[in-house]
Amino acid sequence: MDNTVRGTIEMTAAMAILGTIGWFVVLSGQPIMDVVFWRCAFGAVTLLVICTALGLLRGRLSLRIVAIAALGGAAIVINWLLLFSAFSRASISIATAVYNTQPSMLVGFGALFFSERLTMTKLTWLGIAFAGMLLIVQAAPDAGDHGTDYFTGIAMALAAAFFWAVAAIVTKKLKGTPPHLIALIQVCIGVVMLAPFANLTHLPVDARSWVMLATLGIVHTGLMYILMYGAIQKLPTHLQGSLSFIYPVVAILVDVVAFGHRLHPAQIVGGAAILVAAAGMNLGWSLWKSKVPA
Repeated sequence: MDNTVRGTIEMTAAMAILGTIGWFVVLSGQPIMDVVFWRCAFGAVTLLVICTALGLLRGRLSLRIVAIAALGGAAIVINWLLLFSAFSRASISIATAVYNTQPSMLVGFGALFFSERLTMTKLTWLGIAFAGMLLIVQAAPDAGDHGTDYFTGIAMALAAAFFWAVAAIVTKKLKGTPPHLIALIQVCIGVVMLAPFANLTHLPVDARSWVMLATLGIVHTGLMYILMYGAIQKLPTHLQGSLSFIYPVVAILVDVVAFGHRLHPAQIVGGAAILVAAAGMNLGWSLWKSKVPA
């Protein structure tokens, strides 16, 4: 099979798996702190097996690499806590749409901390994403469809996107380090961070909760990382960016089909604006002929 075809299949599968994560979080019925702890724990075991099988544990890791990966891991874990908490407040659809402001935040970080050029095109995409956010925020939620704190959910999703961007910036410092090993360090940091706060004295008693938690760690973490990183090695950047939008589409479909949530027209337009802006950022779509910095 051609490498591009194989990579496309892997990336599609990874993003489809990621799109179902909200369903498993909600149906686990567990407190968010416990959900993230068990995701990290099951994910750590899975990634340890993978890294051992790939021979990634034979080399020596410098203290610098471990420290940087640990910092990124802390940001990733906070990101998960915030995003999962947003699901019950603003719905999976809205939280996922708002969460996809990540590329805009990366552009902002690049301009602030790395002196990267802000072109008119980038500013336009930022403006479109911001307009989409305003549309989502001003749309009045239905009491039957949303949690009690819609705006807190939106704020949590935005904060989750911020910490994802922080993790992405930190991980850029780890070029040359196997990504599976970085992921292993990150989930191990999650286990250490959350162990004091997770409710380990009163474990879930029903099989369904354990199946959901194990799936989040084994499938949504271990298997998803294998598929995603395998695809990244085979695909050009523009194709990776295009396929990454399978994730929010699947998440929205899951919210509609599994939980019967319907978006208001303003929320649909706002979510679409954010996703289009994210696509423009990721894929480098140009809106203006001029490349002069703003």
